[in-house]
Order: sequence, then structure tokens, then C-alpha cells
Amino acid sequence: MDDTTLPSPLPLFPLRSVLFPGALLGLKVFEARYLDLISECLRTQAPFGVICLKQGSDSDGAARSVHLEDVGVLARLDEVDAEQAGILRVRCTGLQRFRLTAPPLQRDNGLWVAPGIERLAGDTPRLPGPAMLQTVQALAEAIRKLSERGASPFAPPFRLDDAGWVANRWCELLPVPMAAKQKLMELEDPVIRLSIVDGFLRDKKVVFG
Repeated sequence: MDDTTLPSPLPLFPLRSVLFPGALLGLKVFEARYLDLISECLRTQAPFGVICLKQGSDSDGAARSVHLEDVGVLARLDEVDAEQAGILRVRCTGLQRFRLTAPPLQRDNGLWVAPGIERLAGDTPRLPGPAMLQTVQALAEAIRKLSERGASPFAPPFRLDDAGWVANRWCELLPVPMAAKQKLMELEDPVIRLSIVDGFLRDKKVVFG
């Protein structure tokens, strides 16, 4: 388990999407509260929490209408570019999952923070079973085709021998509902996660056999 020192309380960046461990995340930051968050994380070299916004709007100021998921993923700042005055382009990598152990709070400036979290163990490296070979090969082919188009959606190394890594990368690509992605991200067993992804791919005729 990662022993990186975390700020307390942990600043949160709610998104209408699900971040997976190992995923690349690009953000366009322009609100004052998040510009301050990025500046502080740059100064301290500390990660922040990305958590799925399942109900309400993070920008309407009505905290009572906002509902966040209980499990999120820590995000590490990799690059920060000043696109123009007051706007930052931020590139991050998903790290370790965490669970809220206390209700999140919203500060006067609108920033959400987690007063208490529990770090969750990362996926144990597990080989994909023989039945998952086609799903692994299909991901390798998707990476190859995307690379040919100049797209690099995943950070190397490409761990095609790791069931959790393969499952997470497919979860990023698949057009499944946000709630389903959240449940997949929360699953503790990477082999079960990959098995569910494999079933979806076979149902959609992406892989056969």
C-alpha cells in the first residue's frame, strides 16, 4: 500500500466520471478553488482525491443537493501548464483507491474536502486466465490502433499480464454507465473485474469464443 503522506483533510475534485488506478487524467482548471488546490498540491507535492459526483452540481453552491460516491482514487500531478491567465491544463495519474470514513465537507470557497479516509489496498498482480486471452489480445490491438493514430490513452508500461491493469484499461474505454464503472472500480478482486469486462465484450461481440 502506498505510504505517501496525504494532506488532512484531503482536498477533493468531484467529476462526472470515474478515475481508475493507473489511468491518465486531463483537467482544465479555471475555478479559483481548484486553482488554489492545484497550487497547493504543486507546492507540497501531495496528491488530491478524485471522486465521482453522482448527483447534483458541484458549481451551484447547494451542498445539500450534491452527493459524492464513497470510494475515489488519489491523483498525482504530472504536468501543469498555464494555458492562459487564470486557466491551467493539468495532467494527472490515478494512484490508490480510498474510501470516505466521514461525510465530505464543503468549505466557504466551495472546495470539497474529506475529513477522514481509509486507503484501500491496490490490486494484487494476477495473471489473466486462459479464458481471458482474447480480451487481453483485443486490448493490445486497441492500443496498437490508437498509437497509429497518434493517441496515447494509457501510460506505459502496458501490463498485459496483469488482470487488474487490463480490466481497468477496458473500463476506461467501454461505453458503460458511470454507476457501473464506479462499481467495477470498487471491486476488490481484479480477476472478477476482468471477468465482468470479458462478459460485456463477448455480449457486444467485441471478442468471440
